[in-house]
Amino acid sequence: MTASFAERVAEVTAIRGPLCIGIDPHASLLAAWGLPDDAAGLRELGLRVVEAAASRVGVVKPQIAFFERHGSAGYSALEEVIAAARAAGLLVIADVKRGDVGSTVDAYGEAWLTPGSPLEADAMTAVAYQGFGSLDGVLARAAAHGKGVFVLAATSNPESAEVQTLRVEGGATIAQRMVEHAAGTAGTAGVVVGATVDLDAAEIDRDVLARVPVLAPGFGAQGATLADAPARFGTALGRVLPNVARSVLGAGPEGIADAISAAAQEVASWPR
Repeated sequence: MTASFAERVAEVTAIRGPLCIGIDPHASLLAAWGLPDDAAGLRELGLRVVEAAASRVGVVKPQIAFFERHGSAGYSALEEVIAAARAAGLLVIADVKRGDVGSTVDAYGEAWLTPGSPLEADAMTAVAYQGFGSLDGVLARAAAHGKGVFVLAATSNPESAEVQTLRVEGGATIAQRMVEHAAGTAGTAGVVVGATVDLDAAEIDRDVLARVPVLAPGFGAQGATLADAPARFGTALGRVLPNVARSVLGAGPEGIADAISAAAQEVASWPR
């Protein structure tokens, strides 16, 4: 029987901890690393991050947009980075934020979650603006292969509250309803909840949140600190994958390994 994605996450984090390293090759970051802003630079940065992360954490999250801006050459570099990460035993979350309906959204799932696909990852991020049910085909594919889908619930950008705190039938906020839907997928879906989000203002029930994997970007450059997480997530803390990117990538090629180790040690000190 195929293990669920939630079970796979639990297994990896029990051994390597929950810290997730973002692979975000901004043009300015490439320059700081002394790398060109082209496919070769993307490949070099990505592979160096994978090498530094492999013995220190269990999860990486390439931000696809920074590869996609270089077209087919960028995607070729991305394929190499993903393959290297998975070969090193890292769980790879493809941060693609795809969403649509029918055969279109199913094709996104096919691209990112099918074993043997050139872009095969262990999970992808998705948007359910068309309704959580629009992801049924993607979730079915994910479940069949032990993959995961992180659905956006409450994001860190301030303007998100205009939509994500609207109420649906029954009185729950949209953010809370996304969490509820994810909790009903038997370990296939998780949610994205920004590390700067006020969960009380978004009316997200931490006990329900504790039933799903939680990808939490926003630590570091966006303002949240790893020390904030225990108070912010409460009973859901044990399911949180805190994502750090610029705050460790900014240490450069010589310092990134130590920066990852320091962040991982801080997360290891969280109460469990």
